[in-house]
Amino acid sequence: MTSPTPAAPTLEEVARRAGVSRATVSRVINDSPRVSPEAREAVLEAVAALQYVPNQMARSLVRRRTDTLALVLSEPETRLFSDPFFASIVRGVSAALADTERNLVLLTARDRREQEKVGRYVMQGHVDGVIFMSLHREDVLPEILDRTGIPVVLSGRPLDGRAVAYVDADNVGGGRTATELLLRSGRRAVGTVTGPADMVAGIDRHAGYRAAFEAAGTPVRDDLVEAGDFTEHGGRRATEALLARAPDLDGLFVASDPMAVGALAALRAAGRRVPDDVAVVGFDDAEVARDCDPPLTTVAQPLPEMARLMTELLVARIEGTADAHDHHVVPTTLVRRASA
Repeated sequence: MTSPTPAAPTLEEVARRAGVSRATVSRVINDSPRVSPEAREAVLEAVAALQYVPNQMARSLVRRRTDTLALVLSEPETRLFSDPFFASIVRGVSAALADTERNLVLLTARDRREQEKVGRYVMQGHVDGVIFMSLHREDVLPEILDRTGIPVVLSGRPLDGRAVAYVDADNVGGGRTATELLLRSGRRAVGTVTGPADMVAGIDRHAGYRAAFEAAGTPVRDDLVEAGDFTEHGGRRATEALLARAPDLDGLFVASDPMAVGALAALRAAGRRVPDDVAVVGFDDAEVARDCDPPLTTVAQPLPEMARLMTELLVARIEGTADAHDHHVVPTTLVRRASA
């Protein structure tokens, strides 16, 4: 004789566990702003602990699929349309799904409230799996998604080393190759504009820069390192700071092409010729790298391949044919143009 199926948890049970009223639980689930942060956190913890799902569609998720995948970007919505990296990934994932019955939804969730909102959307059973991009150290969504048990694939290795499927480029190797090019060309004051220190791409590309100096037996000068934010404005600001602090700068590895465009503008404004006075290498091989003046030497990561691999890995996770620890790290290549 089979055991009876346990009854699904109710709104009242969530309220009792969280120590709040039924109305408060309803407001949290419906994303009302009329809830204190403490009450919201208590309700979300109770929802996760009881595995409460607010609608019948989500309750039946184990028996049927939505054929919908979510691509979640942990950045403001403006970055989705302005940064060529994200646009390339969106096109790649869309292309990988074009001949299937699966659909794609795009979600942006930069701050804690937006990420909790996405977590509730996922928990309600609207999607079968999530590709999560642009992970920052303080992001709470990975933990929320982990509690839901939904298949997840990260763009970039996890910062905390947790067991989660991911696809990444060889950012360390790419940063090292770019810096070695500058050092081999005889540049004596090679600086870098790094990516954000709370993102794996920023961390790893900076590590590659330092590895090139270590291999050359040359110490890294602290005055030649400036943090950026992967935006054109951030690249210009960081390069201006480097020029003010290290006027002998004659080589520059910039950890993204949009930042490198900003760096070129800063060098031009300071009267520095590229590559005569300062050689510049970027990272990504975005379209802007070919179109800027001078055309940018850069490190290419195969974004269409990475998007395809993320999509295939997520589908395999959904189908149960891939594990949470499965991952791919794709090689990067140096593309020589006129800036170095």
